[in-house]
Amino acid sequence: MIYKKILVVFGTRPEALKMIPLLKKLSEEKSIFNIKVCVTAQHRGMLDQVLDIFDVLPDYDLDLMSKNQTLSSITNKILTGIDSVLSDFKPDIVLVHGDTTTTFAVSLACFYNKIQIGHVEAGLRTFNLNSPWPEEFNRQITSKIANIHFAPTNESRNNLIKERINSKNIIVTGNTIIDTLYLALKKIKNEKLDLKFKKEFPFGFKKKIILITAHRRENFGKGFINICNSLEQLSKKYNNINFIYPVHLNPNVKKIVEQKLSNIKNVYLIKPLNYLQFIFLMSESFIIMTDSGGVQEEAPSLNIPVLVMRDTTERPEAVSFGKVKLVGTNVNKIICEVTNLIEDINYYKSFIKNINPYGDGTASKKIVKFLKLKKHVSK
Repeated sequence: MIYKKILVVFGTRPEALKMIPLLKKLSEEKSIFNIKVCVTAQHRGMLDQVLDIFDVLPDYDLDLMSKNQTLSSITNKILTGIDSVLSDFKPDIVLVHGDTTTTFAVSLACFYNKIQIGHVEAGLRTFNLNSPWPEEFNRQITSKIANIHFAPTNESRNNLIKERINSKNIIVTGNTIIDTLYLALKKIKNEKLDLKFKKEFPFGFKKKIILITAHRRENFGKGFINICNSLEQLSKKYNNINFIYPVHLNPNVKKIVEQKLSNIKNVYLIKPLNYLQFIFLMSESFIIMTDSGGVQEEAPSLNIPVLVMRDTTERPEAVSFGKVKLVGTNVNKIICEVTNLIEDINYYKSFIKNINPYGDGTASKKIVKFLKLKKHVSK
């Protein structure tokens, strides 16, 4: 018996972005697959933005986000809520993504119900459970109980093999976020959204742009203070460059950022952007400074240097290819690297290489091809 009934589950904006191109490819095979979508709404507003942009209407919505939610409460709600979905639909396989609490809790529920699990973006590792936290734990545990592992790179595949995952159950696909990136760029071009966005932003595009994204838990406190101190010094040093920071709504981020940076003329603290706005802004940027995971994968396709404000990364491929550099949250190191990129054209050009280690935009196609041919697998 092949996989006929497939449940696709996600709960956050990053998960949605990486699962939607796969969902659309699966939907092209309606004669083969019965597809249902479940969202946990671990993140409500930001998730809904993505669903609206790509016209996705979930079949099940657990709607579990609440104020002051903790990881324990989220996990508990997902375990309880997903049980009724599994009982109602009775899927042959459940597809989860990456490393969120949704991923971990849904996979655990499937394990308890003896339902097969396909893990998209499997095999990423830092081997440090505290960095990123709790994502490293979530993905390691998911790998222990998943049946099929869709690894984005050979390095991810090798990580899984070292953990004694059966190589027959691993397929290297590339990362689905590159599929999404190309969908977004096409939509921006076809609908001429670039002209619309330029009018909406409170800054011009004549000056160079440095785009900043930072929100990770492990940077709360001292890490964010250091990041803000770096940006403050850089913005004063380079007042001919605009520093654009879409500020995460988490109070642990927002409070520090606004205290440190709100009164600097060429620093623009703006509201979180929808995906299309963000991709457009990325494409217009000179440098990107981030602690995000997805940006490390997307920016190489746009040929933009990325400085990662983390001490570790589970995406070492872009570092190895010379398209991304780890700078941590050390003020002097951040300032030094940004300065080098601005003032040394040869150093800047060394980041610009016409290859993205995370794929060519065909990851979803490879996953669907595998699911069409693959019978149920055992651990």
